[in-house]
Amino acid sequence: MKTLKKQRRIQVIVLAFVALTIATGLIGFAMKDGINFFRSPTEVAADPPPETELFRIGGLVEAGSLVRGQGDVAYFNVTDGGATIPVTFTGILPDLFAENQGMIGQGRYINGTFEAVEILAKHDETYMPKEVIDALKEQDMYRDPEDASDGHVIAN
Repeated sequence: MKTLKKQRRIQVIVLAFVALTIATGLIGFAMKDGINFFRSPTEVAADPPPETELFRIGGLVEAGSLVRGQGDVAYFNVTDGGATIPVTFTGILPDLFAENQGMIGQGRYINGTFEAVEILAKHDETYMPKEVIDALKEQDMYRDPEDASDGHVIAN
């Protein structure tokens, strides 16, 4: 009788382990397309993603590059100091979107242009996403908000 209980316990443990492994695999497979990774313009220029991949790019809106086209189409460049990527966006830009300010855009890189489906801008005059700050620091473009008097980029 004890061996039957022992066998049953082992079967339950093995079955639970197999079910947990399958569930983990299915969750990973389902999230594969749902995770949007942030990339800097330098990373995109060095290793362009496939046209089908939806991802996020972040950096500074290059000064003098913002052009508003017909209707609600906008063209601008995003840079991190190491590379510059042209961006097109159809839609209404956030109120706080401006040149020389941090932004993150979500979209696809098609034929050398990032076609954004969503644009996120800073939420106050000193905010910048951590990933953008890190990318700017790598390119030696980041300046502390206390150093704003020198005319360089400010971020928090």
